[in-house]
Amino acid sequence: MRYVPDVNKYDLFDDFFNDHQSAGVLKTDIQEKDGYYILNMEAPGYKKEDIQIELSQGYLKVTATKQGHNESNGRIVRKERYVGTSSRSFYIGDGYKEEDIKASFDNGELKITLPTEVKKEEEAKQTIRID
Repeated sequence: MRYVPDVNKYDLFDDFFNDHQSAGVLKTDIQEKDGYYILNMEAPGYKKEDIQIELSQGYLKVTATKQGHNESNGRIVRKERYVGTSSRSFYIGDGYKEEDIKASFDNGELKITLPTEVKKEEEAKQTIRID
């Protein structure tokens, strides 16, 4: 089968599979409920081991990596499945610690829960000695 482009540059698969342009993006819904933010992220085709969550300088970063499969049963005519690394960063503010954030992964959906507010630790008063 040989792909022959239409003179109008119209491809039937572009309408049928119109979501392939956003492949690799971890689509996220965020809701606030009972004093918590809940992030529901689509991660279809990923395994729990493929996903890392980092907290640094007030940013929550989610990275998912999908390895390609060597398909030696012929020449690939069209490839729409995403292979590579996707990441999303969310500024959540300072003061969050690892233990404040809970995450679970089930059936291609990553769920992250964190409190809407964290207790700010009071800075210990320090006395500076004068020489």
